[in-house]
Amino acid sequence: MAREIKFSLLYRDMWQSSGKYVPRADQLEKIAPVIVDMGCFARVETNGGASEQVNLLYGENPNKSVRTFTKYFNKAGIQTHMLDRGLNGIRMNPVPADVRKLMYKVKKKQGTDITRIFCGLNDVRNIIPSIGYAKEGGMIPQASLCITYSPIHTVDYYVDMATKLIEAGAEEICLKDMAGIGRPYSNGQIVKGIKDKFPNIPIQYHGHSGPGFSVASMLEVAKAGCDYIDVAMEPLAWGMIHPDIITIREMLRDAGFAVPDINMEAYMEARHLTQTFIDDFLGYFIDPGNYRMTSLLVGCGLPGGMMGSMMADLKGMHGAINMALRKSGKPEVTLNELVVQLFQEVEYVWPKLGYPPLVTPFSQYVKNIALMNIMFMAQGKERFDTIDKDSWNMILGKMGKLPGKLAPEIVEKAKKERLEFYTGNPQDAYPDALDEYRKEMKENGWDFGQDDEELFELAMHDRQYRDYKSGVAKERFNKELEVAREKAGAPIIVSRRVVEIPKFDVKRVMELHPTAQPVQSPVKGKLMWQYDVSDSSSAPVVGSSVKKGDILCYIQAYYGVEEVRALADGKIIQIETEQGADVVKDEVLAFVG
Repeated sequence: MAREIKFSLLYRDMWQSSGKYVPRADQLEKIAPVIVDMGCFARVETNGGASEQVNLLYGENPNKSVRTFTKYFNKAGIQTHMLDRGLNGIRMNPVPADVRKLMYKVKKKQGTDITRIFCGLNDVRNIIPSIGYAKEGGMIPQASLCITYSPIHTVDYYVDMATKLIEAGAEEICLKDMAGIGRPYSNGQIVKGIKDKFPNIPIQYHGHSGPGFSVASMLEVAKAGCDYIDVAMEPLAWGMIHPDIITIREMLRDAGFAVPDINMEAYMEARHLTQTFIDDFLGYFIDPGNYRMTSLLVGCGLPGGMMGSMMADLKGMHGAINMALRKSGKPEVTLNELVVQLFQEVEYVWPKLGYPPLVTPFSQYVKNIALMNIMFMAQGKERFDTIDKDSWNMILGKMGKLPGKLAPEIVEKAKKERLEFYTGNPQDAYPDALDEYRKEMKENGWDFGQDDEELFELAMHDRQYRDYKSGVAKERFNKELEVAREKAGAPIIVSRRVVEIPKFDVKRVMELHPTAQPVQSPVKGKLMWQYDVSDSSSAPVVGSSVKKGDILCYIQAYYGVEEVRALADGKIIQIETEQGADVVKDEVLAFVG
């Protein structure tokens, strides 16, 4: 009889690997019954990670969102799971133990069945307490191995880590291949090694598609005994995200596994609804680059989920780096060249920092150090001239033990700056805090919420929760959304004078240019007058002759590149949109007349 493989839909991670925000509670209520109707998912990832903090950032109550989303899956018998950062709970920095304990009680009451616990350093001391806390709260503890590829991250390393976690009470194991750089054969050997020792422990594989290994890894881990495979679905699949359920199901079915059927009518409806959420407001905060895969990630190992923030950092630093290069008499670099430099610098600094698995928040720390090194070298300074406080906390062991040894120059720099290395248990540095938060709730007259869920949110995300309660978060988000929507439009330029007109007001354009034919974007995406997005001078010259059918430019959409062609013979009389700009469907790019 064929061995069964079950699927889990990463509806939370699909969004967080794409952009800044996640769907609202009303949107989750629309999509949940359709996901149930698809009939192919044994599990759905509903919450955790940064998603609940993001709810607060746009002024929404995360507790309402979690309860709204999970209730449909609970009723249908589909297991729900959340992402849990161990010592950090569901935020970026360490959490007191009493807050960690409360989290599992609250999340179980809200309808979340499984907690996927990971430590960004693979320090089991940060995972094992949460295994016990999760059991006390009634949840299934799924302990995670953060998969990366280095001389010390061997198959034996991971099997030994899994053994410690299972002996400590973990009921399941997850291979969290957060950057998708785990090599397929090795991933299969890790699963086999665990199954040989613990045949009854369920194993789940999670692999981003960024560098292209994950599909092969899914086949290898399935052959080795993996029980659950994490998947995504279009329009939020592939690129830096995860493979689509259809492809993975067909691959595993062909390999002889028993896999569930997909209700394609429901799939198409879920796909459509997800697209409407993108069109509503979420798409304004999605970086189109996250829809592209790149083998450059194979070397540096950065996770796909941070590509959006990384590109924002690079764009912000690009001008300063080039200014420093000019002052030093060195040639400037394009944005594309800077991306390659950053990837290469991450490869260089990663082993010197003790090979921390490149997952939140440690991927950000390594990237920050690498980016600052590029700036220092452009200025004629030495690498590691300045290291930020959070990165020092990682280096000094305040968040857990680094997997490898620090390079001598890093140790020497710590000594020169009179910094002390920490060898104790990381949790000991963060005393209990719930009593203080209870006091604050009472003083403000705030409701503790069902099952103390509001108390939990304040304790987990105190600053963001206060902004939510005051209304500041909602006001700030509305302004951010207004700016994003305005940016999607484009001014009309006439005789060097900017004339603001309503978005896509073609009638007004024709009054200014009676013979003009507007060239409009067929889809939402990033405008490329040529393929080098960093070259802002690549738009065609006004006055250039074109013929009907000529390719004028390209739009990088989430699914690939769309060609934009001239609809008539004539000359280019106006350029409306810059190279690399984010555009929406029907936006005017230029005029031909």
